[in-house]
Amino acid sequence: MFNIYMHPERQYLNLINQIINHGSNTKSRNANTLNIIGTMCKYPLHDNTIPLLTTKKVAWKTCLKELLWFIKGDTNNETLQSQNVRIWDGNSSREFLDSRNLHNYAENELGPIYGYQWRNWNAQYNGVEFDHRNQGIDQLSSIISSLSDPVEKYSRRLILSAWNVEQLDKMALPPCHVLSQFHVLNDTELYCTLYQRSGDVGLGVPFNIASYAFLTHMIAKQCNLNAVELTHYIGNAHIYENHIEPLKTQLEREPYDFPKIHISETSSIEDYTLDNFTLEDYKYYPSIHMDMIA
Repeated sequence: MFNIYMHPERQYLNLINQIINHGSNTKSRNANTLNIIGTMCKYPLHDNTIPLLTTKKVAWKTCLKELLWFIKGDTNNETLQSQNVRIWDGNSSREFLDSRNLHNYAENELGPIYGYQWRNWNAQYNGVEFDHRNQGIDQLSSIISSLSDPVEKYSRRLILSAWNVEQLDKMALPPCHVLSQFHVLNDTELYCTLYQRSGDVGLGVPFNIASYAFLTHMIAKQCNLNAVELTHYIGNAHIYENHIEPLKTQLEREPYDFPKIHISETSSIEDYTLDNFTLEDYKYYPSIHMDMIA
């Protein structure tokens, strides 16, 4: 249940405040951070609500392009680059791939990451030039099929996992948002629970919230359900040292109402394009620049 007296974005702002004031200093793999362990926030999806942060502009089209890329099982960063999406560039450079001992990968090849596991779980990875369709287990299609069934939609086993231990060493970046679970209540209400092992609270988490909110709305549309709520757990929630001051600026801003999302019909979840999505009443403060840490 939501506190009707508190804007749900306040949960995110309170998380920032908690980490800045009470987080532990940690020298992580790639930078100095402030960390806390174990967080939970709930965001509304009912009545077509989409929880895009309003205290700074979220590049929702970039987020959606990445999600559509995941849904197709694509692992080639060149697909995103052709759409002017650069969020994977740091993790697909020659230097970064070599640091992961992926010397046989060409630049922009990311290996069996998120979308691959969603659509081709544990299939042998043979490179970006190989057509992996119909290989391995298609978790996403299975979840949509179950949610469309009058009995199976109530299953407590509707889990979409990206954390494949057997193939972690083949991934350019092991997944941060590792598992989501879908639940139906009261016949038509769709809920999503997301578990994220590691959350870059300043830059990554706003995208993660938006991405799984979009995904839940899309699945609801495919299964004739109504998206209701996203619950977001983070195992290690951290703020990079050079993000602290920009986030203090964000804390000074009073949230606006979340916008609404309208999605037109498609025959399959793979058929969605950016043109199928319309955003209504997205009011936001200016962007806040933060450097991405690879």
